[in-house]
Amino acid sequence: MSLESALTPKGLDMLLRLLRYAVLAATVASGLVLLVRPESVSGFTGLAPDAARGITEIRAAMGGVFVALGLAPLILKTPAERVLGLVYLAIAVVRAPFMFVDGSADEQSNWISLAFEVVAAAVLLAGRSRESHART
Repeated sequence: MSLESALTPKGLDMLLRLLRYAVLAATVASGLVLLVRPESVSGFTGLAPDAARGITEIRAAMGGVFVALGLAPLILKTPAERVLGLVYLAIAVVRAPFMFVDGSADEQSNWISLAFEVVAAAVLLAGRSRESHART
């Protein structure tokens, strides 16, 4: 796709669609990592369960939820994309101030997560809003 064709309304819609699919794929992929290798994320998330119950919780409450959230828009379409966008927005809105309150603002993984959450929310919320206006 050339820059010129990407700047047309049709090109922008296609780019937003590709970005939405990338966000969904990243959501499912992170959920699968949490399901299959919950102990491998402790370095990035700071979560280090010290018992089997904690590992099960990471698999279920984090892995299972992220897989479901990433797949739901493929099944349910637009409303589920908006819900996932709101989920990412809520996570970012809570993460941003509490990185400083909790003293974890110096953790690079927090900033990576925050950047992804903001971009994902923007792609999932603004992208669908733009398409809705284009149809009316």
